[in-house]
Amino acid sequence: MMEFSAEMIAGFLGGEVVGDKDAKVHTVSSIEEGKAGSLSYLTNPKYEPFLYTTQSSIVLVDRAFEPAQPVAATLIRVDNAAACVLRLLEMYNAARPRREGISARAAIAEKASLGEKCYVGDFTVIEEGAEVGRDCQIYPQVYIGRGVRIGDGTTLYPGVKIYEGCVVGSRCILHAGAVIGADGFGFMPNAAGGFDKIPQLGNVVIEDDVEIGANTCIDRAKTDSTVIRRGVKLDNLIQIGHNVQIGENTVSSAQTGIAGTSRVGRNCFLAGQVGIADHVTVGDRVKIGSKSGVDKNVGDDEVRLGYPALPGMQYHRSSAVFKNLPELARRVAELEKQIENLKKQ
Repeated sequence: MMEFSAEMIAGFLGGEVVGDKDAKVHTVSSIEEGKAGSLSYLTNPKYEPFLYTTQSSIVLVDRAFEPAQPVAATLIRVDNAAACVLRLLEMYNAARPRREGISARAAIAEKASLGEKCYVGDFTVIEEGAEVGRDCQIYPQVYIGRGVRIGDGTTLYPGVKIYEGCVVGSRCILHAGAVIGADGFGFMPNAAGGFDKIPQLGNVVIEDDVEIGANTCIDRAKTDSTVIRRGVKLDNLIQIGHNVQIGENTVSSAQTGIAGTSRVGRNCFLAGQVGIADHVTVGDRVKIGSKSGVDKNVGDDEVRLGYPALPGMQYHRSSAVFKNLPELARRVAELEKQIENLKKQ
């Protein structure tokens, strides 16, 4: 178990210790759930009351913060507590021991290549022609198909499946159950009333520094490639259809679905349960709100909300009218009665 003293943490962050410089922590907790031996942080004023009751050993606060009551925990004052929390989490994660070695229970084809310092867990299968880079962490029960290429420093958590011919870049993280390169959803109605399967002959290309959540599925292209550009972050339970392209540094929350051949630009944010129809183009730096359905092209820097998705201000104006519809309907009914009475006079 790794331990860090208040003095060590303050030195790393350029902070100032207020209290016991020898106080030690071995984990990180929210300030309201803090226990002895944990590091917490105060970045939102509404959580200040917890500072006076927390059991955490050390709490990070902004340098300008002045407590209104006595604090039992050791404080570390820093210029920006929120940014420092991220740096500490990165430091803690980097200090965790990496798994090493290749399990005797893994099945690695003779014609597969594996870079130096890789970890391969139990019951992983790496097919012939697959190429895995250096320093990769491949957890148990991963499947890497024929001709797959994986860059350096990539982590594949348990149960990841990468189908034949797909490409995953360097420093990527694929969480448990992610499926890369399953067939795109392509079928043609036939004369008998059924459907003929359209062969999906392309692949999936995932560029560097991409993170893909648990049980997210990215389908292979019918031809050419489904492409996830550098720096994309996809949450759990997302479906990316065949021949989709997602631009650099775009982020999507859980349960988003993007239908085939659509294009999403760079630096976009898609909230939870967004649906994008097939053959739609979404520009750069677009924000799409939760549960929105996008069935038409969206230009750069736009905001879309609702179903069907409307421009942001139009949606808010429409929403304001919608919530008053019952009262408006009642007033219209009364006016109609008054008109009818006037006609009878």
